[in-house]
Amino acid sequence: MTAWKNLSLTTQILTALIAGLIVGLLFNFLAPSLPVLNTINQDVFGTVGNLFMSALKLLVVPLVFVSLVVGTTSLSDPAKLGRLGIGTMLFYLATTAFAIVLALIGAKIVNPGLGVDMPLPSGYEAPKAPPVSDVLVGIIPSNPVAALAEGNMLQIIFFAILLGLAIMLSGKPGERIKAAFEDWNHVVMQLVNIVMVFAPIGVFALMASVVARLGFESLAPLLKYFMTVLVVLLVHLFVSYPLLLKIFSGLNPFTFIRKMRPAMLFAFSTSSSNATIPVNLRTTREALGVPNQISSFTIPLGATINMDGTAIMQGVAVIFIAQVYDINLTLAQLGTVVVMAVLASVGTAGVPGVGLVMLATVLTQVGVPVEGIAMIIGIDRLLDMTRTAVNITGDAAVTVLMAQREGVLDTAMYNDPAAQVDLDADELGHEHEPPRTEAQM
Repeated sequence: MTAWKNLSLTTQILTALIAGLIVGLLFNFLAPSLPVLNTINQDVFGTVGNLFMSALKLLVVPLVFVSLVVGTTSLSDPAKLGRLGIGTMLFYLATTAFAIVLALIGAKIVNPGLGVDMPLPSGYEAPKAPPVSDVLVGIIPSNPVAALAEGNMLQIIFFAILLGLAIMLSGKPGERIKAAFEDWNHVVMQLVNIVMVFAPIGVFALMASVVARLGFESLAPLLKYFMTVLVVLLVHLFVSYPLLLKIFSGLNPFTFIRKMRPAMLFAFSTSSSNATIPVNLRTTREALGVPNQISSFTIPLGATINMDGTAIMQGVAVIFIAQVYDINLTLAQLGTVVVMAVLASVGTAGVPGVGLVMLATVLTQVGVPVEGIAMIIGIDRLLDMTRTAVNITGDAAVTVLMAQREGVLDTAMYNDPAAQVDLDADELGHEHEPPRTEAQM
């Protein structure tokens, strides 16, 4: 037990992930002869995993709201806020559009749906696709308290930025409110510490539950689709993002990928961009040299609107389902897929499984039966892990780019191999960077 406590949280999570995989495979193999294992999986692993995910979701609203208010007020200059906000949005939307174009090209090359003939399960009801107009109108909350209570992330982001701007422009009263939010930010990060102590247990339960329920044999009928999505995700992760950094900043992309590994691991384990916000914040601040004024704005924003990994899944899934139903999509329809996927990503929360709802939106717009989603539900949880790692890596890449473009990136820290994050739970809430003056910002 002492040796376990001496391990970093990163090592504990990786160990729990591997242990969960092994236990899940054993349960899946032995369950036909020992039905009690299915009960254990559902009542024990499933319950523990759901409890951990609920605890992570508990953090999302206060963390995003407080972080964005603090990040907005820290910028001090409204013009700088506008420049940062517009630049961040453009980079996020551009990378998402590029991701889905890459997915469509990959799917057209592989043709994963040709020759697949799978019946739809009886009683399946496709998720209802929200109209794009509702997404756009719904950005502004009519009741911000309701938005906070319901966890409407896009409305929370809008209200947090607007409130931060008002605090910034309010003189001495605003200074007092700003100080209060900075105190709340510290308190919320300590709340993160408490939940992170249980991360290895939650990761073990989540992995064991998924593998025990699905098993690797469930991938066989859809292996072509699965591998197409996986390969495109890996290409975007290890080729697109490094090229983005190299072209627009000149930074060493291999340094970025190496330092992002702990955050990728945590995102893979939880399948939630929002749950990974505190880990991504700490990684960008303490390993990549991004000041709090930038990261506290761009990371929570990216967790909601930057869905590159999910866009890749949608691109491949649209081609796959269309081919299964023998539907030939025109070039105009493929263009619609790109536009709809980008718009859908803007209004979607970074929680597990939400990509299927986004997919329903895209399928509806191009006339492909949404019932086809049923064919990929079984393996979506496994792909969800990888695409979440892609999503949060994109958040960090854009964050580094914006810090570099604003002239506030600590390049010495970025290039320092010793500046690493081990995800020690008792340190997640502490700020290690020195205070920056207005001149430095």
